Amino acid sequence: MKNWCYWDGRIVKDDAGRYHMYASRWHHSFPHSTGWKENSKAIHAVSENIMGPYRDLGLVYPQWKDGKGHNVIGLRMHDGRYAVVTSEITQGEVFVSDSPDGPFELLGTIQWEANGFNPGLAAYQGGKGHMSNVKVLLRPDGRYMIVPRSTCVMISESGILGPYKIMSDRVYKHYPQLPQSKNEDPTVWYSGGMYHMVYNHWPSKTSHHFSSIDGIHDWKYRGIAFKKDESKIFRYTDGTINDWQFVERPTACVDEQTGHVTHFIFSVIDVTKGQDRANDNHASKIVVVPFDGEAFDRDMQNIVKNEKKEVQS
Repeated sequence: MKNWCYWDGRIVKDDAGRYHMYASRWHHSFPHSTGWKENSKAIHAVSENIMGPYRDLGLVYPQWKDGKGHNVIGLRMHDGRYAVVTSEITQGEVFVSDSPDGPFELLGTIQWEANGFNPGLAAYQGGKGHMSNVKVLLRPDGRYMIVPRSTCVMISESGILGPYKIMSDRVYKHYPQLPQSKNEDPTVWYSGGMYHMVYNHWPSKTSHHFSSIDGIHDWKYRGIAFKKDESKIFRYTDGTINDWQFVERPTACVDEQTGHVTHFIFSVIDVTKGQDRANDNHASKIVVVPFDGEAFDRDMQNIVKNEKKEVQS
């Protein structure tokens, strides 16, 4: 742990009940400002409990570019295989394995079509560069859905590699009261009969929540999910509160049996990124926070139900 800085990640539960975290790390000899760009690699960690502790098992795919990867997430595919996705410092690749422990082999690079939208919604440099902040969701209708940094919705009818079609613009575009730039780190999930998205506006350290019934159209703003200086989300049962300088990369963990979110994971650091120097006492970490997804879904369903009543009246 002392040798590494950790970032990103998503937790995947296997058939035996173990929890696998696929995430990014770089060596502590790099400062944060260059570590994630020059030394970030995809790693696999495992725990018997979703809250941890997690044991770092090393690189996910050491045979490919020495394990290079960032914005790393893991998931189960519709056919039961395990997939690991990397973007930001790579094009947007998918690695797959029959086992959560690997070996993971390159399946290919994610393909996409602008579908009449701005191609810059999908990737940097007007669509010619890398994809970024890629989150992949297995929809209950059997399709794959990607939400990248821009928060647009991309849908694939043909499997995890696509081609994905951009189906919407930025979810916040029609909300002028919200910041229209410097947004990142979207997480997307399906629970309680609807789709949810939370993304981060990094200058204000504020994360915003949207919901949609079909996950493509009519994304409605639901308010602030959490704000770093106001939301005390890292509160322990004994009353202790951890106050991290940066709280980013929120990712929802949905229980497959109940369909509710049970935890969120966050990438955190106790100083500004520029103050995280090489070989110092600071290092970014991944933390797991419990969440009452059952109550959340119940409340959201009531909100939607009341909205429908207002429309009908």
